[in-house]
Amino acid sequence: MCLATVYKENDNTVIMENTARIDVDGDFVIVEDIVGEKTRIQGRIKWVDLAASKVMLVCD
Repeated sequence: MCLATVYKENDNTVIMENTARIDVDGDFVIVEDIVGEKTRIQGRIKWVDLAASKVMLVCD
């Protein structure tokens, strides 16, 4: 299983660790962790590094 850490670009803060799923809904990104907890963030995906298990979001 490959889980990722999602970061906010402007200050590199961690939005969510152990992220199992990422959905895009218009101007929002919904991240869900391994236990099913979800966070909805206005923004977009800037990049995904699967080898490092990192996701960077640009948040509005």
